Amino acid sequence: MLGIIGGTGIYQLEGLDVTGEHDLDTPFGKPSAPIIQGRMGERDLFFLPRHGRCHELLPSEVNYRANIWALKKLGVTQVIGLSAVGSLQEEIAPGDLSLPDQYFDFVKGNREKTFFGNGLAAHVSTAEPTCKGLADDLEKAGQSVGISLHRNKTYGCVDGPRLGTRAESFFLRGAAGCDLVGMTNVPEVFLAREAQICYCTIAIATDYDCWLDDPAQHVSVEQVIARYGASLEKAKQVLTAYINSPATEYDCGCRTSLSSAVLTPRDVLNSEQQALLDLLSA
Repeated sequence: MLGIIGGTGIYQLEGLDVTGEHDLDTPFGKPSAPIIQGRMGERDLFFLPRHGRCHELLPSEVNYRANIWALKKLGVTQVIGLSAVGSLQEEIAPGDLSLPDQYFDFVKGNREKTFFGNGLAAHVSTAEPTCKGLADDLEKAGQSVGISLHRNKTYGCVDGPRLGTRAESFFLRGAAGCDLVGMTNVPEVFLAREAQICYCTIAIATDYDCWLDDPAQHVSVEQVIARYGASLEKAKQVLTAYINSPATEYDCGCRTSLSSAVLTPRDVLNSEQQALLDLLSA
């Protein structure tokens, strides 16, 4: 089952024949918005706007655990996120799409980054944090509509909501080896792995952040919005092409990530912990 998490500018999914709405409570609070269930072409799917239906949530205010828990509860096994990012490499021009496969966690605030703790210990491998099979099929979907996507890129995640300094931009593209910078994919990508969900983001480059010498190229909200519309349409074309392709359940390590990760014996867990582990392991 496919879940779509919409980022900036994506608060509903055009072309989705809505069949239901799920206003869920979770052990971690409420998701960003009620989750829309619908059908597009031959595929059933769920849609959730990451920042809320009216973009009322800052990146640090998104309840990432509730979002992933709710999608998992509804039976989602694959998540495609859409995210606006800044480019830290000249080859990734504003308007380009990328499929990041690595993440650098530069978040310093108090986002809850794991489902585990409080008596339930687990350590999930995130050496390869995204789903290669899902990324391969998204790349093929892009090719089918004449849109190329950059591969083998690293996304550096920052707190926001402010836009970064030049020093931070140089650090991320230099010492950290990042190609993209954004504010929302951490901890989303890692929670998806803890929930044994295949995850991949279509990253939409809106700007060159602020590492270029030309001040006119330094990111601003006005610049992002002005450039975003056409790029967003490209991302939607890729997503639609993927949705219209034959549905695939990937036989990959994403779907068995908890098989040797949990250290706490089940017989010492309370009922709530057992229920959480059962849900994540499903």
